[in-house]
Amino acid sequence: MKKLLLPLLACSALAAPALAQTGTTQNPNRIDGYGAPVGPSVPVSRAPDETTIDIIGGYYQQTGSHGAVEGGRGTQQLTDVPPAIIINVPLDTVSRLSVNVGADFYASASTDRIDFALSTPSAHDVRIHGDFGYSREQKAKGTIWGVGVGVSKEYDYLSFNAAASFAKTSQDGNRQLSLAGQVFLDQVTLITPIELRTTTGRGKSEYGTDTRQTYNFTATYSQVLSKRVQAAISTELVSQNGLLSTPFHRVYFRDNPDQNTIPTLNDNFIPRFATAARIENLPRARFKYPVSLRLNYYASDLVQVRGFYRFYNDNFGITAHTLELELPVKVTPFFVVYPFYRYHTQTAADYFAPFAQHSVNDTYYTSDYDLSAFTAHKAGLGLRYSPVYGIGRFRVPGKNAQGLPRVMRFKSLDLRYAHYQQFGSTVYAAADRADLVSNIISFDLGFAL
Repeated sequence: MKKLLLPLLACSALAAPALAQTGTTQNPNRIDGYGAPVGPSVPVSRAPDETTIDIIGGYYQQTGSHGAVEGGRGTQQLTDVPPAIIINVPLDTVSRLSVNVGADFYASASTDRIDFALSTPSAHDVRIHGDFGYSREQKAKGTIWGVGVGVSKEYDYLSFNAAASFAKTSQDGNRQLSLAGQVFLDQVTLITPIELRTTTGRGKSEYGTDTRQTYNFTATYSQVLSKRVQAAISTELVSQNGLLSTPFHRVYFRDNPDQNTIPTLNDNFIPRFATAARIENLPRARFKYPVSLRLNYYASDLVQVRGFYRFYNDNFGITAHTLELELPVKVTPFFVVYPFYRYHTQTAADYFAPFAQHSVNDTYYTSDYDLSAFTAHKAGLGLRYSPVYGIGRFRVPGKNAQGLPRVMRFKSLDLRYAHYQQFGSTVYAAADRADLVSNIISFDLGFAL
């Protein structure tokens, strides 16, 4: 019954699947950028006779002390295991199908505080998701178009999405314009903190529901500038309408005359506060407009430099800048090591204030530190091993078009580790102490059939 974090996005640098993003749990892979949710995958052109399979997964762990469930003062301890499988199947020489299915098994200490208790059912949840895409290439015209649909489900959340894309490549292959549109239709169960509920029962049907719609349009133009330099610029226009706040996020006020309806909180992990909380309240419309620039420089046959910059702005008052640098180095022709670093900084939303700093006269209010002013650093190392003839081969049932036994190649292995630290504004937190720390290990096993 929680909002979902998606540490599986840490794997997106390994295997390029598109994943549905459905929550606002504090996750550095979601925080950095505040872009639109990513939707159904649209497969890219590959060898016409090759089916590819990527098995991805990992482990995500975070700690922090600004949980929004407790008004910005509680634990942010969280773990997630997100296995998934991505399959691209050729239908003929010009069209392909893609399937991306997976699950998230996660445990959140912060949402365990919705009922002011420990080890309740809200401490654990499972999210399942599936995305399905179709693409068709017109080689003579240099175009590829695709469509896709997807679904994501967890206890308090159900999301359906659809996407369409179009790409046009120049005759010399040096330029490409890509356009994509996505729609997300979400339904959220309004699970509120126990002291703010109007009914005494805890059945899912007693909470009520609300909806949210997200519309996303992306345009990307890429250009080969020289034999060594490639660049791409993109913009993302996002419109969200409906429930944008989280019903089980508490907000405490400095001047609230109402007393807490639960006077005795004997759990040492629950922050004691005399006055009553209210449910987080945010506007029901949000517009986001990030612009990004990507630059790849092939310094030599062995070394590349990949740079990325994004500017972000929205009508909540957040302005953000993100810089990322990746340095792939070929240790051998088949083995690549790629250290990476990412820096993110942003201003606070107009509606954010720390624990007990809001006034009851405020129209909108949140103490969710995802919307606070902060800087963040993420650094890590990736390893990729991909021999020309694959790591190994093994037979699978059936025969190929030539009547020979089918053979699957284990063609590549990716491993990636990242360490993330988030530092709050010096107004509200110590500048030399990280407010949120996480570690992410992810892998991608690539197969071809």
